[in-house]
Amino acid sequence: MSQPEHDLVIVGGGPAGLSLALHLLHRMPRLRSRLVVLEKEHYPREKYCAGAIGRRGELALQRIGVEVKAPAALVEGISVRLPQGQIEARRGAIGRVVRRIEYDHALARVAEARGVKIEQGVRVLGVTRVDDGVVLETSRGLVKARGVVGADGVGSAVRRAMGLGAGLWRAQVLEVDTPCVPQDPPRAMLHFDLSDPTLDGYLWDFPTIVDGEPLACRGIYRLLVPGRGEDDIQGRLERYLAERGLSLRDCKKKRYAERGFAPREACAAPRMLLIGEAAGVDPITGEGIAQALLYGEVAGAYLADQLARRDYSFTGWGQALEGTVLGLDLRIRHEISARYFGPARPFYEEAFKETPDALRLGVDYFAGRKLERSRQLIAGLRVLGHAWRHRARSPLRPWLESA
Repeated sequence: MSQPEHDLVIVGGGPAGLSLALHLLHRMPRLRSRLVVLEKEHYPREKYCAGAIGRRGELALQRIGVEVKAPAALVEGISVRLPQGQIEARRGAIGRVVRRIEYDHALARVAEARGVKIEQGVRVLGVTRVDDGVVLETSRGLVKARGVVGADGVGSAVRRAMGLGAGLWRAQVLEVDTPCVPQDPPRAMLHFDLSDPTLDGYLWDFPTIVDGEPLACRGIYRLLVPGRGEDDIQGRLERYLAERGLSLRDCKKKRYAERGFAPREACAAPRMLLIGEAAGVDPITGEGIAQALLYGEVAGAYLADQLARRDYSFTGWGQALEGTVLGLDLRIRHEISARYFGPARPFYEEAFKETPDALRLGVDYFAGRKLERSRQLIAGLRVLGHAWRHRARSPLRPWLESA
């Protein structure tokens, strides 16, 4: 084939791919004619997703002067129902709930106005590495580039080309939109129900706006914990709705899968790199939009340096990700998932219930605020106190007895 026509092809025009394109052009305006985003659908396209965006994700765009205007339900706090009772934290404006059909379209319009070239209706069927780049087989023919970024979600064609499997953490999700009911949590809250110890996940109630009408987005998230059997998530959601006087039969059922991040899984190969859900997002909650936007910011900084040096090996991407707040966040969530869904789950839930500062810290992090050291210290001491009082069944017992 001829010389590569692009320095970089980004596969996937969702929040991760568009955030990366925006951050790259902000750092390297000369890439404008050498960068393209391939999106398999045409905007506005539907994307099933609960739609909650922590403000920390949108701050990543604001740092380069980007604001995405789309209909949204504002969020001011989070509530969590546990077997031991309910806890909540209200901390002012912390994020919003959007519809991806509207949000992604608005983000794409902003990206195009900034000079990002987006080719819609182009499906990537395969990726092959060649001596001086990669060749993408697409629904419109062959495309050659020096490097490719997979921001193409759970079914990533780039991930398959790298020879990677599905990954350690996968999740099943089923969601519906319903009218609001009297027993709903306050409108501006994200509510997570973890009260059933037999569910490796949670049920949720989020505020949403559909065609200008305030509704509730409800659903079930089930993490596929290795070694566990099948689960009837539709039956669980049906019972959850019935308790609120709602019928699943009256709803459009939206099913989808998610991939969680695992630190030891590869996310780069020569001339190929993964971000967003193609690499993995939060396995314990499935939160992905804010992390996708942050992936774009982090990968933008990394790739700007790589491309400036014409280094397409991408071998340092995993280490570069680990050294960021996003990388630490993903690693912590992986560790929580590995420990929480097991025999010690009641211990962790009791510790969480007894540590209100932990949820406040989580809400502030979701919002992108600087965490107060005093609250972190208090929360840590409370958890240690709980571990000491219940050391006979604490997963921290070996450490406590040796301290």
